[in-house]
Amino acid sequence: FVPSLQVFPSQDPLDRADFNAVEYINTLFPTEQSLANIDEVVNKIRLKIRRLDDNIRTVVRGQTNVGQDGRQALEEAQKAIQQLFGKIKDIKDKAEKSEQMVKEITRDIKQLDHAKRHLTTSITTLNHLHMLAGGVDSLEAMTRRRQYGEVANLLQGVVNVLEHFNKYMGIPQIRQLSERVKAAQNELGQQILADFEEAFPSQGTKRPGGPSNVLRDACLVANVLDPRIKQEIIKKFIKQHLSEYLVLFQENQDVAWLDKIDRRYAWIKRQLVDYEEKYGCMFPPEWCMTERIAVEFCHVTRTELAKIMRTRAKEIEVKLLLFAIQRTTNFEGLLAKRFSGCTLADGTVKKPEVPLPSTNPFLEDETGTETDEIVIEKSDTDKPKKPKVPDNPFHGIVSKCFEPHLYVYIESQDKNLGELIDRFVADFKAQGPPRPNVDEGGAVLPSCADLFVYYKKCMVQCSQLSTGEPMIALTTIFQKYLREYAWKILSGNLPKTTSSSGGLTITSLLKEKEGSEVAKFTLEELCLICSILSTAEYCLATTQQLEEKLKEKVDASLVERINLTGEMDTFSIVISNSIQLLVQDLDAACDPALTAMSKMQWQNVEHVGDQSPYVTSVILHIKQNVPIIRDNLASTRKYFTQFCIKFANSFIPKFINHLFKCKPISMVGAEQLLLDTHSLKMVLLDLPSIGSQVVRKAPASYTKIVVKGMTRAEMILKVVMAPHEPSVVFVDNYIKLLSDCTTDTFQKILDMKGLKRSEQSSMLELFRQRLPAPPSGVENTGSLSLSAPTPEQESSRIRKLEKLIKKRL
Repeated sequence: FVPSLQVFPSQDPLDRADFNAVEYINTLFPTEQSLANIDEVVNKIRLKIRRLDDNIRTVVRGQTNVGQDGRQALEEAQKAIQQLFGKIKDIKDKAEKSEQMVKEITRDIKQLDHAKRHLTTSITTLNHLHMLAGGVDSLEAMTRRRQYGEVANLLQGVVNVLEHFNKYMGIPQIRQLSERVKAAQNELGQQILADFEEAFPSQGTKRPGGPSNVLRDACLVANVLDPRIKQEIIKKFIKQHLSEYLVLFQENQDVAWLDKIDRRYAWIKRQLVDYEEKYGCMFPPEWCMTERIAVEFCHVTRTELAKIMRTRAKEIEVKLLLFAIQRTTNFEGLLAKRFSGCTLADGTVKKPEVPLPSTNPFLEDETGTETDEIVIEKSDTDKPKKPKVPDNPFHGIVSKCFEPHLYVYIESQDKNLGELIDRFVADFKAQGPPRPNVDEGGAVLPSCADLFVYYKKCMVQCSQLSTGEPMIALTTIFQKYLREYAWKILSGNLPKTTSSSGGLTITSLLKEKEGSEVAKFTLEELCLICSILSTAEYCLATTQQLEEKLKEKVDASLVERINLTGEMDTFSIVISNSIQLLVQDLDAACDPALTAMSKMQWQNVEHVGDQSPYVTSVILHIKQNVPIIRDNLASTRKYFTQFCIKFANSFIPKFINHLFKCKPISMVGAEQLLLDTHSLKMVLLDLPSIGSQVVRKAPASYTKIVVKGMTRAEMILKVVMAPHEPSVVFVDNYIKLLSDCTTDTFQKILDMKGLKRSEQSSMLELFRQRLPAPPSGVENTGSLSLSAPTPEQESSRIRKLEKLIKKRL
């Protein structure tokens, strides 16, 4: 039923799948009175039955002829298919006949094409065979007469022609010609080697009169012969050419030691000039004989120097080693300018790329600015790095032999840096702290720049000597003395504060007696702290750039071992300690004023006047210290902002704690405290630019801290000013005005109001009962006259206080 209902939807109950006759009858006759119409209902059902019978009969009769019609249609379709197959077969027969006809027409043409191709191939092969036979005969004759000039061109042609007969080697005559060519090549090779041996004997003097044209042509023939012939000629010639060098600079000779290393390079320069004059035209240019002689000289020199330095290692001094390395690297640079390096082992030479211009002063060219001071800019880390210039292809070809002895250089730098740090300490003690210079801001200690200039010089020098393990050893030395500079020069010269532990925290700075003087830093000490802070920031930024430069200089496999994070953290600690000292000094200077505030008899204040003396004292200390610190940190604005934030985070909680000590407080006393709190809030908001001719907007992070902290102090005083009767209203106001609804804070406020213990007990119990109520936002806080009904007298006092504040502003 379900599919039929989906095809023919019907609302008739008789069509339902779950049809129930009893329910259907009860639906037709719900009551006894409805049985009166039973005849009418029966007639309707009978009429419906007759209609259904008529419909069924009509449908059945309509299906009587369906089978006969279907068979007739199938027969017609089969006939149509047979006709279609017949037509397709006819088309296929005609296509086959056409193809056969085309083949018969083109058969003769194909035969002619094949005959032409074969005839052409035969003629070409016969010509090549004629050329090969004649060429082999001429080659053998010219070889006997040593006509190398003609042989060079002829041999290359014969070899090229012979390649066409590779597939015909099965023919005896062709194989015989190929063997004759190979025999001629072998004979030429042995003959040319004998000629060179005769011209340049291994144990004798050079042939007088210079090279002959025969040898020049012989080199052209060697280009065509087996490459081993060419290599043998080159090897013997270079060996004979450098034989004098091995005798002159033997290990037992005085000129062989490092102090006379210049003579080695002067000798090879003379030899190369002599070679160019006498033999430059004998060898083909593509043999690069001048470069090959120089490269072999470098290999021999490296071996000889390594041998003699192992024997006389105890005689090697730093100056002597650096002298030899400098002369050697200069010679390697000269080779790079003169030769391309195409004869080296890898055979690949990259064309040096011109580096892009860079505005980063730390990335300047090291070769010409070794003694220049490193200048640091804040945006250096955002600038693109200077591309690394490709290495000299001859770099290390001789100087590699000095690398095992570079420990002498590393030990020397360790000693020099230790003496440099000691000199910095002595100079600081002798000259004293830098003089305050408000116009120029906090000055960086000169020793800092001197240290990094020396670092840069050592890094450049060592990278020219080696980019391997010695660079890692030098980095370790750098790390050691960066830490020593941080602790001995920077942290060691920070002004000491009175502390029982001897650390960087200020304690016991105040005297209990009101109005006593506080141990404060002098102007010179404040400037010294700012100068050390600026120096530490300079060192932090420069150390980061030093790490990047070291990673560029060292081998790629050793980059991961370069890490100066610990040293940068050390300078960060110095910066943090310097800021903490400045904060503690100003914070301690304000302590006596806050102590005086907590000791005042606030219950005896009779009228609200101007700001209290303790507020004036706090403002005075702020105006004395902050301008000095700001001017001396003009070059490091972010650390001045950190100073302001840390001072606000330290002073405001301390002010609130002293506020809780003011007890009991009268209504007038609370109004005076609220006025003082507002005055301090305005001063703190203006703290970053106080005393400055240029007014700058305070950083949003700092303003948020001040507003949040001082608003809490104002809310505490507003709660204190509110009447404690009725108790429910007072508790609700406290929960609404203060976000930290704790029992301790509520207890302190009750003590400030001077309530008795019995009254406090009932208040605390009521507070605990009403504490689960959700607190309202701070933005809804205002005067108590808006949050709860207050007596007319209290409303008048608050309006009077607001007018007084507006008048002061």
